[in-house]
Amino acid sequence: ILVVDDSAVVRQVMTAVLTKGGFTVDIAADPLIALEKMKKAKPDVIVLDLEMPRMDGLTFLRKLLKENPIPVVVCSGLTGAGTEAAMRALEEGAVEIITKPRVGVHGFLVDSAAQIVDAILGAARARLRAPRAHVVSPRLTADAMLPSRVGPLAVTTDRVVAIGAST
Repeated sequence: ILVVDDSAVVRQVMTAVLTKGGFTVDIAADPLIALEKMKKAKPDVIVLDLEMPRMDGLTFLRKLLKENPIPVVVCSGLTGAGTEAAMRALEEGAVEIITKPRVGVHGFLVDSAAQIVDAILGAARARLRAPRAHVVSPRLTADAMLPSRVGPLAVTTDRVVAIGAST
């Protein structure tokens, strides 16, 4: 696991939590250091903060997944439920998001050890595709219609099943 976070406290606690969970852990204080470390050894999963010096986490995530499909768990104070940062991280290819608090980070990471380990195990199982040439596919809008069926159904139960889902 490669932990990329500018906070020394977060790197230290994450290393302790993940090592206790049976993982081998390496750390980087920013994305540029992470890129250098990845030249020597490719991690199975990256735990990534979004607010960092020299390069922000979303830029790093975008650059990383263009070149190398590695599962990324974003762990940031910017990624609360439904926030733009969380949505953008998922759009850019993050496989999991953990929202860390702005204060009490040490206690949160220790208390959330099981959640963090589960997120990393899930990310490690993710099967990311190698990057392909960007092809723009047509997008359907909410008023897109399915083609009508030809002919009536032969048998009916007079029941309807409807399933709704959101992104």
